[in-house]
Amino acid sequence: MPKVELHVHLEGAIRPATLMHLAAKNRVNLPPKTLEEFDKWYEFVDFPHFAQVFQASSRCIQSAEDIHRITVDFLDGQAEQNIIHTEATYTAFTHYKTAGIPFDEQIGAIRDAANAAYSRHGITFGVIVDIARGMVSDAEAMQTAQWVADAHGDGLVIALGLGGYEKPHPAENYVTPFEFVRDAGVPAVVHAGETGGPQSIRAAVEQLNAIRVGHGVTALEDPSVVSLLKERGIVLEVCPTSNLCIGVADRIENHALPHLIEAGLKITIGTDDPPIFNTTLVDEYQKIADAFGYGRDHLIEFNRVAVEAALVSESRRAELQATLGD
Repeated sequence: MPKVELHVHLEGAIRPATLMHLAAKNRVNLPPKTLEEFDKWYEFVDFPHFAQVFQASSRCIQSAEDIHRITVDFLDGQAEQNIIHTEATYTAFTHYKTAGIPFDEQIGAIRDAANAAYSRHGITFGVIVDIARGMVSDAEAMQTAQWVADAHGDGLVIALGLGGYEKPHPAENYVTPFEFVRDAGVPAVVHAGETGGPQSIRAAVEQLNAIRVGHGVTALEDPSVVSLLKERGIVLEVCPTSNLCIGVADRIENHALPHLIEAGLKITIGTDDPPIFNTTLVDEYQKIADAFGYGRDHLIEFNRVAVEAALVSESRRAELQATLGD
């Protein structure tokens, strides 16, 4: 079926073969050397290992050409799954800080890849440029906000995001850059309620003005947060396999997904970092269909919610809705 994905990280979606190529090209010394070793190394072990793999992947990106390469590979993979629209989180400041790639060059490389994907496959792509919790100074967070405010409206950069580990880096620490972009008319899409509790979700909505929340699965621990999400129509981007790997649930049958739906919350399904978590969006749908007995209508509804929440023009929204059909 046609699908829409709103929660996936561009750098976390680099294929092992592509990462091996970039590591060799840029002379980055990584533990694995062969493709078989890369495949094994990519497999999720625990959160510190996940962070190591994610950061190593980012170090292998050292030019706009590399950014173009990973985006082309990613969008080809989305097209293979009949994902007709994607909104991916991208951490631009990392590549500016570690490789000196100017923001305009980064976005230009992504735009060229997105335009090519639209020409080849008819699929569209938006980028949520995020601030990585605990990885940047206040000034660097503001620099990211300025980039996003300047680029917003270009058809590619669609929102300011906030990612990373919640507990030591609460949303309250990032009010200033999010107020800045809000004044510039830029939406906020915030990770919350994954490694943090419902108070993290409340802060994302009330203090950062998030219009969508990445994950949000701990909302059920506080009925007042559930009410807040419903009152404001906030969409949760739920990533079941990622949640299992991180330890939010111990098995798919115990995942909060059906309870979130029963509570009346708006839900979409995403992959987060698909190669690292050894999943695809197709796999996610298969897993929740098997675990919870969801049929075609349930799966289409996840996509209808995603289309309604997508940061696209109204004409593109109508096209996406028509593609989903009845």
